[in-house]
Amino acid sequence: MPALSTKPQGFIAQDSKTWYFDHPALYISKAFPQATPASIFPPCTSDYYQFADLLTPEEQALRLKVRECVERDVAPLMAKYWEKAEFPFEIVPKLSALNIAGGTIKGYGCPGLSVTASALATAEIARVDASCSTFILVHSSLAMLTISLCGSELQKQKYLPSLAKLDTIACWGLTEPDYGSDASGLRTTATKVEGGWVIEGQKRWIGNSTFADVLVIFAKNKETNQINGFIVKKNVPGLQATKIENKIGLRMVQNGDILLQKVFVPAEDRLPGVNSFQDTSKVLAVSRVMVAWQPIGIAMGVYDMCHRYLQERKQFGAPLAAFQINQQKLVQMLSNVQAMFLMGWRLCKLYESGKMTPGQASLGKSWITLRARETVALGRELLGGNGILSDFLVAKAFNDLEPIYTYEGTYDINTLVTGREITGIASFKPAAKTTRASRL
Repeated sequence: MPALSTKPQGFIAQDSKTWYFDHPALYISKAFPQATPASIFPPCTSDYYQFADLLTPEEQALRLKVRECVERDVAPLMAKYWEKAEFPFEIVPKLSALNIAGGTIKGYGCPGLSVTASALATAEIARVDASCSTFILVHSSLAMLTISLCGSELQKQKYLPSLAKLDTIACWGLTEPDYGSDASGLRTTATKVEGGWVIEGQKRWIGNSTFADVLVIFAKNKETNQINGFIVKKNVPGLQATKIENKIGLRMVQNGDILLQKVFVPAEDRLPGVNSFQDTSKVLAVSRVMVAWQPIGIAMGVYDMCHRYLQERKQFGAPLAAFQINQQKLVQMLSNVQAMFLMGWRLCKLYESGKMTPGQASLGKSWITLRARETVALGRELLGGNGILSDFLVAKAFNDLEPIYTYEGTYDINTLVTGREITGIASFKPAAKTTRASRL
């Protein structure tokens, strides 16, 4: 907060002990003056190179609409729910009204956005809260997109309209307890029976799974030994989803362990377009672009927070922004955001033109998350003691970025995907160890 004689942004009233603001349940004691917390989100100041000029009028309008919504409706709630590790269901109608669920899908009540527009919406939500952006990404860019790309016409008509309105929520189950990066080695099985399939196995780290109405589950066909996809409905006998406790990042996201014990899935709920692990790649190609925009948004928000904080907070009789080392760190953060945005934008354009390769998507995701890590770490330094309080965004963003650095392919795995593409040599599996007995 500025000097006590100055009314801070959002101020509406005061008494002898407290400053009051026009956000629910927000107040700051005058006895301990601080800079403005993230519940009153700072204005966006990170478009230093005027990248808005690269966007169509429709993309720019959507970006500003999403920004206004999450600053108004999500920012005041995020620290409380993050601390409790609970999902704020009260914001779902607000997100529904944005009409962004379904992203690039055309028809069935979906918005039919460009990849660039969908990416910008992802970034704008992540700028304020990474958990909410992950909720939408899992629901939209994984589960809904799989139904759109790999489902039958009947399945699209049955499931997509309700999912597009967020009247029902979806999750996407590929990762398993024993298989993370090597997802093609999954152990969950699907056995053909009269009238459908019986699925048995486990899934882990599945976002939205504890409350999802629709679960997209991948399993190995016991007859063909190939990967198939299935739509599993909530509360079906044999299905159990348990929340993973004690996460330090994306705490509002309800990641779960899914147990499937002889779960019957009707034949009409098998996804006909998933017949091998390669069929998941067309979904992952889009989602990897979207995931790359999450750290862009996070870095934007942290920069905006630090930009405001350094001007409000004083030390040694001057604003923190007046010190050379702080300016240097702030400029480094800004530089990273410009480079990250430009790489993300180019990735979108490559995809839209049909030219994007898996290696390019992997390089974008790995490099952008690496730069975001550096940016958020600098922000943590700039905020001093307040850098470990979720009230000031940076500590929360610092933790939220860690799972994003890992999911949708770790930094190392994504670099190896790019390495394989540029060298023609795959280096994922180490050579089998030769024992003395085998040499005899």
